[in-house]
Amino acid sequence: MNTSIQRPAAVTALIDTDSTPAPAAYTATVYMNSARRSFEGHQPCHLLAEATRPDGSPLCLVFYAGDRIRGHETAAEAAFEVGIHQGQDDNGQTWPADIRSVSVGDVIKVTSPDHWIIHLRVDSTGFSAVPEPAHLTGIAGPRAVGRR
Repeated sequence: MNTSIQRPAAVTALIDTDSTPAPAAYTATVYMNSARRSFEGHQPCHLLAEATRPDGSPLCLVFYAGDRIRGHETAAEAAFEVGIHQGQDDNGQTWPADIRSVSVGDVIKVTSPDHWIIHLRVDSTGFSAVPEPAHLTGIAGPRAVGRR
């Protein structure tokens, strides 16, 4: 005796796993110079404080590598622009209103997509590479670093 069993129709589905890799990004962290007369430029002995968000977490700016961001210095320039309230990073983050603007004497730490780190001092025209700051005082949040 033969019995006929009907199979359910087979369903084939294409599952999109979004295997697109994340874009290569430069990250920038600003160290605010808290020394007196820091407008004359950063000196290795100056105390620096990491810029933070209002909740106290580190303020890390992100810039995706591409036509506009081609290296550490262009990432530092972009971070400087955000730091003077002239834009936002590539994730839409702006500079907190209750922290002073980035200025001469501050240091911007830039990490490249391949994790190469450079510290760049903000000069009156451009940037200069400096050694990793040894004198960090902690955070530079709304209460720690005022306006100049």
